Amino acid sequence: MLHNVYIPRPPLTDFVHSFWLYNSNQSSSVKERALPGGTVEIVFNLHDDVVQVSNSKDKTGLRSFRHALVSGPQSKFFDGEIPARASLIGVHFKPGGAYPFLGLPANELLNSIEPLDALWGGRAVSLRERLLEANGTTSKFRILEDFFLTEMRRCLPLNSAVEFAVNKLHWASSSSRISEITGKLGMSPRNFIEIFSKQVGLTPKLFSRLQRFQRVVRFTETVHKIKWNDFCLKCGYYDQAHLIHDFRTFAGCTPTDYLHRKTGRLNHVST
Repeated sequence: MLHNVYIPRPPLTDFVHSFWLYNSNQSSSVKERALPGGTVEIVFNLHDDVVQVSNSKDKTGLRSFRHALVSGPQSKFFDGEIPARASLIGVHFKPGGAYPFLGLPANELLNSIEPLDALWGGRAVSLRERLLEANGTTSKFRILEDFFLTEMRRCLPLNSAVEFAVNKLHWASSSSRISEITGKLGMSPRNFIEIFSKQVGLTPKLFSRLQRFQRVVRFTETVHKIKWNDFCLKCGYYDQAHLIHDFRTFAGCTPTDYLHRKTGRLNHVST
């Protein structure tokens, strides 16, 4: 299994966190659970087989995607199955960063996974064909980078109020009160929530909860000996029971189970 990551050059970094390429030649398919981060992901399958995923909006079981998909902002985990021989390339957007490229409000894709051509039509097909024709990882990343740099010039700029709120909620050691943020922005709570939800895809309150959960996930990648009580305070939880409740909601398991099921990729656990 090979997982490459590329950070795009400015000014695309205002929108995109990273591009990634996943290649696998396993003896059998891989079943994993993806944890929610409140961001949007676009994934191209560079083989002709299917990738199967299920999420909270689809009660019929696994859905199959052959060529490309867009994963909207997720507030719950979802399970997927990757073929034994897999080649996937994707775009991991920053919170709110996908909105200018989607062509619709991000909250319309909340907890949804859809074929990319349903949003982009022929542009999705054309971009995938170019990725298939490219030789080497660097060339594929450059194709994605050039595509989104071109698209960015036709997009509306990100809302400065949303950018401020996202940064505030992302880095705070404890959950910031929405009233404090709206007070600094000089906006009514109702107007702020509407604009934030449209661009990010989640309400500010739900986004804040996810960022608190994600702080714990990131900390577990850097700390060898876990002291959950310390993590609770550092990440803004009242106590360990509060932390366990969020893990059951967002990961479908306890914090201890999560440590045993971690894979080599952030926000992915075995099922």
